[in-house]
Amino acid sequence: MQLWSADDVRQALSPQVLVPAMTDVLSDLARGRAVQPLRWVLDLAPPALLGLMPAWLPERRVVGAKLLTVFPDNPGAGRPGHQGVVVLFDDQTGSPLAIVDAEAVTALRTAAVSAVATECLARPDACTLALLGTGTQAETHLVGLMDVRPFTRVRVWSRNREHAAAFQRRMAGRVRVVPEPAASPADAVAGADVVCTLTGSPTPILDAADVDAGTHINAVGACRPRHRELGTALVARGRLYVDHREAAAREAGDYLIPLAEGAIADSHIVAELGQVLVGERPGRQAPADVTIFKALGLAVEDVAAAAVLYGQRAFKASPRSEPAGG
Repeated sequence: MQLWSADDVRQALSPQVLVPAMTDVLSDLARGRAVQPLRWVLDLAPPALLGLMPAWLPERRVVGAKLLTVFPDNPGAGRPGHQGVVVLFDDQTGSPLAIVDAEAVTALRTAAVSAVATECLARPDACTLALLGTGTQAETHLVGLMDVRPFTRVRVWSRNREHAAAFQRRMAGRVRVVPEPAASPADAVAGADVVCTLTGSPTPILDAADVDAGTHINAVGACRPRHRELGTALVARGRLYVDHREAAAREAGDYLIPLAEGAIADSHIVAELGQVLVGERPGRQAPADVTIFKALGLAVEDVAAAAVLYGQRAFKASPRSEPAGG
């Protein structure tokens, strides 16, 4: 059985490496070729939680689960906010194949999925990127999104101005466009073509008046029914896409709160991202559309990332073209 530490994962994977696997697994999910039950969450002392996220990829001959703790206050004490493991099994024999650090996998596969969504939904000429948040997700998103659109300007915002300045210094040698600190979320997204909200804020940091026509938004941070990063008017204005419709109906505050307020209907979700990938549902319809991809994060993505680490054969060849190893 293989053991992959956080450093091992970061050395072996990048958002760019994971984009094909995320495209494949989300397409499999849309076609009914992957099994994705709702995750189980145990609320601990607020706002902490323990999550169990299982998934089965029968086309890839693997099954697995992510076991994760989320302690949002940890970063202030210099500890990771997300910690856990992804365990991968052979679905034919039940043999454990790998145990993988979940924090690193989560950061990288989330950015890869946002890159897939940006490729599908953002305008082809998008050239200005705004990042709201300066944590690990901001780092992986900046690296991952630079390959899918010709960005020539990047702005970044944090509630702590020093964090934004530190992010600028940290990323200056890693990407072709140095991010510029912004004074407010509105300043960061003014004129932006693609926006990534990566804060985990329980209350909105953006609303309709802040966002220009034609913008694409990857809403990544909030993952609880009462938490949201986007205001009601912005969600109502946008074409809303999700990673998993059933999960969004249970956990996505960015969708559930406007729904409860009567500002949108159930039908406001245009599609799952996988449905766009396989051509079942439409993506962007006009240059002026505001498109929103609400990501909660899926176990199929974690299991797919672990399968790539275990042996890239899981996403290189035709499904079930070779036996699983031990």
